[in-house]
Amino acid sequence: MRVSASSKSSFCYSLLYCLFAWLLPVLSYADAFGVEVKNAEMTLQGNSYVVSADIDYQLSARAMEALQNGVPLYWDTHIKVQQHRDYFWDKTLINTGIRYRIQYHALLNMYRVRNEGSGELYNFSTLSSALDLMSTIHNFHLMDKPADTSKERYAVGIKVTLDRDALPLPLRPVAYTNPQWYLSSDWTLWPLTK
Repeated sequence: MRVSASSKSSFCYSLLYCLFAWLLPVLSYADAFGVEVKNAEMTLQGNSYVVSADIDYQLSARAMEALQNGVPLYWDTHIKVQQHRDYFWDKTLINTGIRYRIQYHALLNMYRVRNEGSGELYNFSTLSSALDLMSTIHNFHLMDKPADTSKERYAVGIKVTLDRDALPLPLRPVAYTNPQWYLSSDWTLWPLTK
């Protein structure tokens, strides 16, 4: 059986059309959701370095739907301090973070945010109010000032991730394959000023 060139090109165009139709929903959501660290700084207060940051949470439609159905979402804010070394990989001096759980309670018609590290619990009537609490890090104690930092160079980094492994088991495969669950930010790095 011989296949003509026009039927081959027709098949290729059909295949490209199907691929484009499949990717169109993914491409249309490209900038509509995610987490971004807007502003971050580390300052010296007395003999301690503290971190302050503003984070912007934009939940996708799938994440909001899961939240509205009572699924808790766990967010980890990772903070690290690295010492620059010329001949080896940078040395991580501090690797800490803040973990939040946000959950909607339909019977109470409220959002509950829990700081998993300190155990503090907050209730909010709107999602935007709950996200506002998680969006601000204010004077988070990171480390004491080293005795001699004249020759050393340090960098500070912050990153926010959605813990997809903490989702209920039936939702995890969807969370790893659907781009609407890719809500984590990139690392925001800046040099530590002495």
